[in-house]
Amino acid sequence: MERYLLAIDQGTTGTTALLIDTNLRIAAKVNREFPQIYPQPGWVEHDPEAIWTSVTESVAAVLAESGVSGEAICGIGITNQRETTVIWDRQTHAPIHNAIVWQCRRTADRCAAMRDAGHEALIKKTTGLVVDAYFSGTKAAWILDRVDGARARAEAGELAFGTIDTFVTWRLTGGAAHVTDPSNASRTMLYDIHQRAWSEAMCDLIGVPTAILPDVAPSAHVYGTTQGVPGLPDGIPVAGMAGDQQSALFGQLCTEAGMAKCTYGTGAFLLMNTGAEAIGSEHGLLTTVAWQVGDEFAYALEGSVFIAGAAVQWLRDGLCFIENSPDVETLAASVPDTGGVTFVPALAGLGAPHWREDARGIVTGLTRGTTRAHLARATLEGIAMSCAELLEAMQADLGRELSELRVDGGASANNLLMQMQAELLGCDVVRPEVVETTALGAAILAGIGVGIFEDVQAAKETWHEERRFRSESGQSAISSDLRQRWDTAIRKA
Repeated sequence: MERYLLAIDQGTTGTTALLIDTNLRIAAKVNREFPQIYPQPGWVEHDPEAIWTSVTESVAAVLAESGVSGEAICGIGITNQRETTVIWDRQTHAPIHNAIVWQCRRTADRCAAMRDAGHEALIKKTTGLVVDAYFSGTKAAWILDRVDGARARAEAGELAFGTIDTFVTWRLTGGAAHVTDPSNASRTMLYDIHQRAWSEAMCDLIGVPTAILPDVAPSAHVYGTTQGVPGLPDGIPVAGMAGDQQSALFGQLCTEAGMAKCTYGTGAFLLMNTGAEAIGSEHGLLTTVAWQVGDEFAYALEGSVFIAGAAVQWLRDGLCFIENSPDVETLAASVPDTGGVTFVPALAGLGAPHWREDARGIVTGLTRGTTRAHLARATLEGIAMSCAELLEAMQADLGRELSELRVDGGASANNLLMQMQAELLGCDVVRPEVVETTALGAAILAGIGVGIFEDVQAAKETWHEERRFRSESGQSAISSDLRQRWDTAIRKA
């Protein structure tokens, strides 16, 4: 009987289940969406039970579609939206509040108070993160402070905290495993990335009792086995785990220091492997754990562009410039340049390296001759420039030039955007044959966890390049005019 790995990719808007054979070929893929909850402006929640339903339904559907029996699954890998926070009752397994999503800004005032109190330097030194409502710690504290009796129950050990990887693993194992991996732990603002353990000092500062925290185990490890999961037999090892962006870095096989990937989705997430050294950023980036395999840790520098593909969706839905998102490429390619138009896609604030949540999108350089095509091209250029800023910061922190950038995500299919990116970076941009790299990373980790792969080297033969976009000059093509226009627009955003 052929064996398969099941990758569960639990994302912000839905869950994707993928069956992947032991040669890392995708046999079947199914997605199930779930509702978004917006209690008030700036707040975003999910119903954890809706998340779990999306997991079980997508898993059942992918087995049905493929005709593969659950007994053929030899390991499960989980990758997840990272900072989204759940707290539940250890006895009943029921959440005590909706999940607070990574996008939610409800704890921004709490973060501002910590910055004003002078805690930012210590938090960054310990966790590698900036003080921001993006991360899990203040979300967990908010739930404990707002749900009646929750803080006392947490301190008594009756409640459990987790990011979505932890919650899904708890449900898959029938409550037997309360666990996370270092890539997810490093996104909480509670984890010491140097000591590689939960930080009591951070927990005390933020107000999260250590009694509710999960164990931290390697990213490739048998955490437990399935128990009572609809549609799956008991006893399947849950054996791989990584946050979505780290999982994509692993799935792109960027396993050596200096290798980098960018995932172009709703936002754009650029990670560079820095090897066994946690490099503190002097340029507004995050230092994060990439993964742990065996006893070996890998770290990464990370920068996030909050709006990438979402800017194209805005052209489609808000301005009605195009009917379908892929149409932006044809429209943008119909003009040779932007005609002097600059678009900073700060529609949800600015992430790294600026970290300005008050920033807003801005378009400059409009003239009577500006057309839809110029705005479409400026949108793609704005996405590419935002990513180029991140890579410039990474190269400055790491002290070396990048030779290539591996890309994935929906917008990586836009050839014009990828060529722009290559020119602005001054290096090759490489798109793989399989762009489901987030799920692929989780599958490889699970394969290592159950012993199908001895190590990541055994998986390298399965990665294949689909197209390489070459920089014609071999050096950054950000002209002085573009740089000046961009910097001026950023200041006004």
